Amino acid sequence: MKRIFAAALLVAITACAAHRDTRTQLTFWGLGAEGEQVAALVPEFERRNPGIHVIVQQIPWSAAHEKLLTAHVGESTPDVAQMGNTWIPEFVAMNALADVDGVIPATDDFPGIWATNVVGGKLYGVPWYVDTRVLFYRSDILAAAGYPNGPRTWAEWRDAMIKTRDRHLTRFAILMPTNEWEPIVMLALSNGSPLLDAAGTRGEFRQPPFAEAFQFYVDTFKQGLAPAASSSQIANLYQQFAQGDFAMYITGPWNVGEFRKRLPPEMQDKWATAPLPAPQAGQPSGISMAGGSSLVIFKDARNRAAAETWIRFLSEPEQQVRFFELTGDLPARRAAWRAPALAREPRFPAFCAQLERVAPLPKVPEWEQIATSIYDRGEAAVRGNVPVPAALAAIDARAGELLEKRRWMLSRQRGAVALAR
Repeated sequence: MKRIFAAALLVAITACAAHRDTRTQLTFWGLGAEGEQVAALVPEFERRNPGIHVIVQQIPWSAAHEKLLTAHVGESTPDVAQMGNTWIPEFVAMNALADVDGVIPATDDFPGIWATNVVGGKLYGVPWYVDTRVLFYRSDILAAAGYPNGPRTWAEWRDAMIKTRDRHLTRFAILMPTNEWEPIVMLALSNGSPLLDAAGTRGEFRQPPFAEAFQFYVDTFKQGLAPAASSSQIANLYQQFAQGDFAMYITGPWNVGEFRKRLPPEMQDKWATAPLPAPQAGQPSGISMAGGSSLVIFKDARNRAAAETWIRFLSEPEQQVRFFELTGDLPARRAAWRAPALAREPRFPAFCAQLERVAPLPKVPEWEQIATSIYDRGEAAVRGNVPVPAALAAIDARAGELLEKRRWMLSRQRGAVALAR
């Protein structure tokens, strides 16, 4: 009996060994809905790469930043992860990411988006999907004001806003929530402001490019063209847009689907999108922010070759189109934009044009805190609590405080280089 049992046990052990998965185990962390939907792409990847098994872990966006930080500190990072491209400089500063130069060519990507992944002259991320903001507008209302295709310059923009007000076409011309820094920053980028100095150590907020944009923003409220309201004070964005409370709104691609879903049927041919207006005539458009998510490889990745293969697969135009169909996220590769799935949506060409005119935000970990001071002082100026020069001085001062450690670190590095010579 014992011999029979031993023989059976040996057969079982042999069978388990025969079925043991010998493929390379590639770990991938995806964030939010993307982390859930990317699983649909895994079977095709594994069919084409039978020696690699992708293990996907989905992480909520609300917990993603802390989870990635904790993983780096605890030396438990995945091989590959999705990462918001504004986070990349922070993780580069912590020496967490690997250089991914050469994984895919840059020739088919939007230059401004690609640039968000370059820190210190090295590439640390490959764009996966892209994001930017354009002007959504009531085409019927702006047609009545003389701008059926939207304004092209700041002068036209101001004229269109004044005409919608004076002709009582809407209650307000544009909605720009006072607790959002993005409109101010996009105006500043369009006007040529670098936001910070070249070293990222001090603010450039009192310089003319930013100051002029900031004044344009404040004047929009002072002239009664925008309501001095925060996003929490807006009862129903879509209903208010439909009923003509405002005619223009700067927002992103996620709202294309929301406008189609939430606006009544009779409104579906009465709204459109356009690139941001340019400060001067002769410019293609204004400049918007370069957003989206990238694919990064951690320095401690155990399977670097498999990680690069996975990134190349997700970067293929065919996979980019399929991912767009699953999530609605805009493709990072230009070739994917020719697919029928994108071409049939009349509101997307404005995004494609705008993506050729985007710029990265400052690549310093302190940027989010600096941005908070921009909208805070912007709101104070809009409400008349501080004059514009004082608001700009306060933003510069706050940036200087936040960047003090960066200045100290750079001075130490320069000192070390000097000693080495």
